[in-house]
Amino acid sequence: MKLQLTRPIAFIDLETTGVNISTDRIVEIAIVKISTDGSKQVKRKLINPQMPIPAGASDVHGITDEMVKDAPTFKQVANEIKQFLDNCDMGGYNSNRFDVPMLIEEFLRAGMEFSTDGRKMVDVQKVFHLMEQRTLSAAYKFYCNKQLDGAHSAEADAAATWEVLEAQLERYPQLGNTVDSVVKFTGEDDIVDFARRFIRVNGVEIFNFGKHKGKPVSQVLKEEPQYYDWMMKGDFAMNTKQKLTEILNRTLLKKNS
Repeated sequence: MKLQLTRPIAFIDLETTGVNISTDRIVEIAIVKISTDGSKQVKRKLINPQMPIPAGASDVHGITDEMVKDAPTFKQVANEIKQFLDNCDMGGYNSNRFDVPMLIEEFLRAGMEFSTDGRKMVDVQKVFHLMEQRTLSAAYKFYCNKQLDGAHSAEADAAATWEVLEAQLERYPQLGNTVDSVVKFTGEDDIVDFARRFIRVNGVEIFNFGKHKGKPVSQVLKEEPQYYDWMMKGDFAMNTKQKLTEILNRTLLKKNS
């Protein structure tokens, strides 16, 4: 069963200096964009993270400081990447919890807004884990009956993710064959920020961590305004702080109206 697209979908894969969205940086980005006619475009770039790449990270993806020393910074390629992703839904492997949040953080650090409003997010790992409980290499072997050559190369991983989704559509008719139907099947949370510090329940933004977990964010900001300052000074993702500020401003507007 082929995925029926009403607009392009871009599968992204990042290699990074580590897994902390707030402090780590991208060292390689690959995007495989599938158009509504099924044609494919690929964009792949090495990125200078402007920080040392830990040996442990290099052991995973094979990218060293020497390889990226003359590469552009993310800020230098941010506009090009944003334009390539224009009007695209997005997909990836564990992308809703890592690749997309990391990408948004890099855009924010570059002083550029990248909105996910209206975009559908297809996380192939979510389908796979619901159905089979494996890794990307195992998923590629299981669904496509191929060995994943070049695993942890961003382009190879992004391209393999697209092939896995196509195979999943054939294997599981219950997925349907649209981006909307796949997203509905995987049952993603209604998140507010990509670090999932806040989620939306019945249209209300609530805390998803810490001592205020389960409480409406606006209520806490009214009752304990210093909590906003604590979070803004803390080691939280920029996207989390951005959303917190938006909620605060909305709360203040309601209070003064």
